[in-house]
Amino acid sequence: MNYSPVKIIALATFGIFASANAQTNDVTTPLHAMQPDYVTPYVVPEKNNIEAVLNRVYNFLEENTASKVLNASDNSEVKDFKKAKGKLVFSPGSFRLTSYEWGVTYAGMLLATEATGKKEYADYANKRIKLIADLAENFKSENIQDSPIRTVLKPHALDDAGALCAAFIKAKKGGLNANVDPVINNFIKYISEKEYRLKDGTLARNRPQNNTLWLDDMFMSVPALAQMGNYTGDKKYFDDAVKQVNQFSERMFNSQKGIYMHGWVESMQTHPEFHWARANGWAVMTMVELLEVLPKNHPGYPQVLAQLQKHIAGLMQYQDGTGFWHQLLDRNDSYLETSATAIYTYSIARAINRGYVDKLAYAPAVLLAWNAVASKVNEKGQVEGTCVGTGMAFDPAFYYYRPINLFAAHGYGPVLLAGAEIITLLKNNQFEMNDSSIQLKIKG
Repeated sequence: MNYSPVKIIALATFGIFASANAQTNDVTTPLHAMQPDYVTPYVVPEKNNIEAVLNRVYNFLEENTASKVLNASDNSEVKDFKKAKGKLVFSPGSFRLTSYEWGVTYAGMLLATEATGKKEYADYANKRIKLIADLAENFKSENIQDSPIRTVLKPHALDDAGALCAAFIKAKKGGLNANVDPVINNFIKYISEKEYRLKDGTLARNRPQNNTLWLDDMFMSVPALAQMGNYTGDKKYFDDAVKQVNQFSERMFNSQKGIYMHGWVESMQTHPEFHWARANGWAVMTMVELLEVLPKNHPGYPQVLAQLQKHIAGLMQYQDGTGFWHQLLDRNDSYLETSATAIYTYSIARAINRGYVDKLAYAPAVLLAWNAVASKVNEKGQVEGTCVGTGMAFDPAFYYYRPINLFAAHGYGPVLLAGAEIITLLKNNQFEMNDSSIQLKIKG
């Protein structure tokens, strides 16, 4: 019998398939144990590997952020701020020491020391916080524009005050020997008395429209208020912090989806919902930070805890199979974003470590999230895949096409926080591969 070339190829292919199928099938092979082709490493992270990531980030930042003040005229180092005159500048670096992103980075460095016991992380933060405080105390320029810390001396937005204020208080409580109180008081005065508010006291902005709420501003205010309440013992700061969380949530939280919209404008009859990932990160971190110091007998404690639990439950529905979250949480064709994923990793891990949420339910997904984040820290210690600073919009294209950049400062602090908190999670719990999946190991 003669076969055409096409038939010969077909029969040969069928023979190969049949032969392979005879060797690998449900009878001959435990198919459930086959190794999937995971995009992100599907393993329980090890403490030494996490520390290696943190160390790369530390080394990169130590080399690429200022640690001195110079005379702008001749680049000579200023060592006595009381005698300094003219315009001063920080020594060259790739990041600003006085941005809100660096407030998060200082907090991340402080937490990294707590988790690892290595003092160089805290030294990084304390050295620069002391530099800022010493400048504020001793350099009295007639022209505020001549000061490298002009936004510290005269904040113009919550971005200038909140994250730095919280970090300064944490550093002071951690033992920093520097006169930071004048700076702290200046920050908190701006937040409490000078920032624009709606009639009900909700912190707001008049951009891009009048009477606009930015979800970001929960984080740019509440942790500072909470830390100030803890630092001074004055209940009014706790009251304001709780009020902000409740009033932002009433307007901006989608209870069906379990996530927040990015912006809310009072004059809009309809409120378009764009669920930007990093803004949701600021919100979930805000509640974790508030609960950290809010007295449990405060009447607002149960409300904040319940809101945190609802938000975490909502966020977990949108985690991608790679471990990341998308730039717009509920739009899977938007890109996977690193800084938000790192913020969620820190916040949810801390919520687990503090007993706010069920560790049996959430811990494995948080480990996956850390593995995803770690994959974005390159050999130089740079954080890849972070969305640049972002305003507010009411159309999808704006969020879909925001650039990413290695020098987007928003990624570094969250990576430090996330790694430190995952180390604590691993110290307090054991995990195992159980029927091919990562599971919390139950004692007994």
